[in-house]
Amino acid sequence: MKEKILIMAVKKPEQKDDRFQSSLDELVSLSRTAGGTVVEIVTQNRQSIHPATYIGLGKVQEIRSLVEEHDIDLVISNDELSPGQLRNIGEELDTPLIDRNQLILDIFARRAKTKEGQLQVELAQLEYTLPRLYGQGLVLSRLGGGIGTRGPGETKLETDQRHIRRKIVDIKRRLEVVVKQREQYRKRRKLNHVYQIAIVGYTNAGKSTIFNRLTDSESLEEDLLFATLDPLTRSIELPSGFEVLLTDTVGFIQDLPTTLVASFRSTLEEVTEADFILHVVDGSHSDRSHHEDTVNNLLEELEAENVPMLTVYNKSDLFGEEFIPLSHPYIVTNAFEENDLNELIHKVEELLKDSWYSYEVELTPKEGKELHQLQRESIVISQEYDEGNNRYIVKGYIREEHPLFHKVV
Repeated sequence: MKEKILIMAVKKPEQKDDRFQSSLDELVSLSRTAGGTVVEIVTQNRQSIHPATYIGLGKVQEIRSLVEEHDIDLVISNDELSPGQLRNIGEELDTPLIDRNQLILDIFARRAKTKEGQLQVELAQLEYTLPRLYGQGLVLSRLGGGIGTRGPGETKLETDQRHIRRKIVDIKRRLEVVVKQREQYRKRRKLNHVYQIAIVGYTNAGKSTIFNRLTDSESLEEDLLFATLDPLTRSIELPSGFEVLLTDTVGFIQDLPTTLVASFRSTLEEVTEADFILHVVDGSHSDRSHHEDTVNNLLEELEAENVPMLTVYNKSDLFGEEFIPLSHPYIVTNAFEENDLNELIHKVEELLKDSWYSYEVELTPKEGKELHQLQRESIVISQEYDEGNNRYIVKGYIREEHPLFHKVV
């Protein structure tokens, strides 16, 4: 049976109505993704968040009445709660209470499938929980499971801070090994001169659908937030035969917990190591400009803002009035239309040709290795065999970093 949830939120004067509503809608979606049903939403306009109880005392009493009336299982705050706020509201309500960040961490705990992902989520949960132990006695005592108690919560976290600190050190040590393995893998790809394209975007923008259609893969596709957590990488060929690696990454979200960004650094570095980025945007979303800003700000935080990028406005079948793109270069797609996906990979190749160097080179049959390399690792637009001179004449485009650059340009 789904847990019944009450959401509480404070709207501050600087928040626009549509932005505030968008954050509430997102929290409802997050709650649904976690397996709950939102029964009530209680909001309050305030000049600032109440330092002791987040929301005004009168509203806290109103929430308590609603909790009893609707038999609410869990109260979720739209903003991060301090340890003191968690404790004070928890004592007033006498019902489990978590904030938006804990909910996101909970979803990540459910979604992580690889050992690395599970360790990263557990580390983020422990680091988030550590300063809040005193205020979380009620939540941590719920051993029956439920939203906000997955991951370390399932194994009954001891309230001894030293125990948790020891566990954090242990997880960091184990993660270092995994991170080194990932770095070795990246170095090998670089040595092999493999061109890497990362797909990024706000959660639920359709990244995994595009990834699956382009690679014939079966990564998780659901109308839920954070359907993909662990990055997947597959090889695809562009129209010219140029081979690239395509990586599907975890969806971004506004106010992503800093502990998560830190813990998932090695996973998110797949983006920073990429040669090209496909930024997938749900073009039909009412708050798509904010979604774009959120992703761009996170890319900046990851120091990946200078990586060449194509913005892919997805879900074109759901667009309303005349569509105006906010970013360039861009392409409009419906991930379920074969023609749109073909246009997408052609567009990627055209953009690469625009930024690479054109070449024309003659190779002898003995230089078969170089010929094969050019076919796989550059964009070949024509290849002819000159019988009279016993030469292959190859024309195409190549990037400056490639080892064959100085031989052909």
